[in-house]
Amino acid sequence: MGMFEDRKTRGVIFNIQKYSVHDGPGIRTIVFSKGCPLRCRWCSNPESQNSGPELAVNTGRCLGLDKCRHCIEACPRGAIVPSPENRATVDRSKCEGCDFPCARACPAQGLLVYGTEQSVDEVLAKVEQDAFFYARSRGGLTISGGEPLFHRDFALALLREAKRRRLRAAVETCGLVPWETLEEASPLLSYVLFDIKHMDSDTHRAQTSQPNERILENFARLAALDDSRVILARTPVVPGFNDTPEAVRGIAEFLKPFGEHVRYELLPYHRLGTQKYVFLDRTPPMGDVQLDTELFARLQDTAAAILGERFERAH
Repeated sequence: MGMFEDRKTRGVIFNIQKYSVHDGPGIRTIVFSKGCPLRCRWCSNPESQNSGPELAVNTGRCLGLDKCRHCIEACPRGAIVPSPENRATVDRSKCEGCDFPCARACPAQGLLVYGTEQSVDEVLAKVEQDAFFYARSRGGLTISGGEPLFHRDFALALLREAKRRRLRAAVETCGLVPWETLEEASPLLSYVLFDIKHMDSDTHRAQTSQPNERILENFARLAALDDSRVILARTPVVPGFNDTPEAVRGIAEFLKPFGEHVRYELLPYHRLGTQKYVFLDRTPPMGDVQLDTELFARLQDTAAAILGERFERAH
């Protein structure tokens, strides 16, 4: 694919977040694309899982169907129906995911669309708005998701064009992609954030829908490919899944033989995405569980005891 064709390649983007300082070095812009091979029970971005645009409903914003029926009149499939409180809801069996005239018609933004098709040029036009901050902080672009490498052609086109424009690029990946995709992306990346959630494959499958063998193999191969680039392995610490010294110790021991370029971080579980499940008419899988903060501190001590300065302590 040539440079011009690369720039026209399109992906489905559900958020572009500016001024991030947590997803790679310096000040960064995070580009979130839709589509993921995993179904993690604790996922805080449920709108990222499916590949295409999705309709979400914030009934709290609805003006009431006794006052406004623009969405009902706009929907060609009759998929917008009243709730018991006479507010707009979606009959998912009728909604065909068209171009969402219902959302455009809603004056209160009670109907939302997660995901819009954007070209590489369109995405990078937004990213480059903050080039001054990247230069001052050695920041840049981070592609995230979902799984940003899930749609190979768009991800590689975006990374190639970013490199041509001298933007430093990083990736947040779950690792469950073909090795060939990671290998092709590798020389385009200055930093990698790589999730390792659990060492036991059966436990991993039970909580994410997929086993972990390919993830661990991809991590090892990527770490061996370039020891001059930092790979930050990250574990979301989730109650009832991996919030034990044994689970954290297992991952830290797996990482220990790799070089100084492989670092480790624990991320505390949070419930920030709960409302988005409701907007998508889905039940939050984790319920009301909370992570014990004292336990999390002890788990950080466990990882630090094994990896020393290669462990990056969350604050």
